Amino acid sequence: MKATYHKYLLDFKRPSGTSRGVLTQKETWFIVLEENGKKGIGECGILRGLSVDDRDDYEGKLIWTCQNIHLGEEKLWHELIEFPSIQFGVEMAFQSLNSENPFILFPSDFTNSSKSIVINGLVWMGDEQFMKDQIEEKLAQGFTCIKLKIGAIDFQKELDLLRFIRQNFDAKTIEIRVDANGAFSENLALSKLNQLAGYELHSIEQPIAKNHTDTMSELCEITPIPIALDEELIGVFSLEEKEQLLQKIKPQYIILKPSFIGGFRGTKQWIELAKKYNIGWWITSALESNVGLNAIAQFTFLQNNKMPQGLGTGSLYTNNFDCPLEVSNGQLWYQNNLSWDFNLE
Repeated sequence: MKATYHKYLLDFKRPSGTSRGVLTQKETWFIVLEENGKKGIGECGILRGLSVDDRDDYEGKLIWTCQNIHLGEEKLWHELIEFPSIQFGVEMAFQSLNSENPFILFPSDFTNSSKSIVINGLVWMGDEQFMKDQIEEKLAQGFTCIKLKIGAIDFQKELDLLRFIRQNFDAKTIEIRVDANGAFSENLALSKLNQLAGYELHSIEQPIAKNHTDTMSELCEITPIPIALDEELIGVFSLEEKEQLLQKIKPQYIILKPSFIGGFRGTKQWIELAKKYNIGWWITSALESNVGLNAIAQFTFLQNNKMPQGLGTGSLYTNNFDCPLEVSNGQLWYQNNLSWDFNLE
């Protein structure tokens, strides 16, 4: 078996704002396996500044992985425990290699185009008018769940945007999720949660920065809005640590990004723990290309979670790979009459 790795830069159609700044490009890496005339493709979806494996030795670990591909998927997964995005790329590449079609990793009613995945419509940070335009666009596109990234502009203006939605759509018609990306200070977080509660939100992701587990635990106990952990899960490697974190914080939800938490295997561990402690969960992509998004979507469908998932990121880039994934009326479809155009040149 031969393994190679390839760097690829994804260009955003328009700069996309988060509480950590504005993104114009997204770096990603592919592992390609070749054996007996077949190919397997895996994406290592690193996000600089957020992924726990954003390290100086990242490319060196990719080289090591390709040189040691003979160890096999399971052994490599354990060896790469501190590099979750490479864990995921290796898992994906082996699953792809062992499939009849390298892009149909998990055959199902999703990949045969008979069923879809309900997803949320993502509204990026920006000035008030830009965010309002996006909200109107998502509503017109038939989304029944909208996710707004907050924490970058004036909080009062963000409340005004929520008021704008609620003046036109009640909570039964449009579900609103907000994602603070850890932007609230610890001493103001509860006050802001109380102000947000007036807009009947489904949940808020990561109101305060990760690693403040005492405060987060207190917030989850008294919050007027369900709290979802996101960044908090990044860098928690062992099953024991994962369980301890959930036991301490007791969140209402956890959000699972396979590229950040050790791929399919790591995601399954979190799901099992969430079920054990009666914690809700959903899966989201982490700005991967359509290759990674495709693998995550197929895996997600098999988990049989009816909540809207965070898988609507395929249209963000000018140079993404043409693929059968298509968003229609707030749902993600795999249109198997469409073909892939995967070219790393």
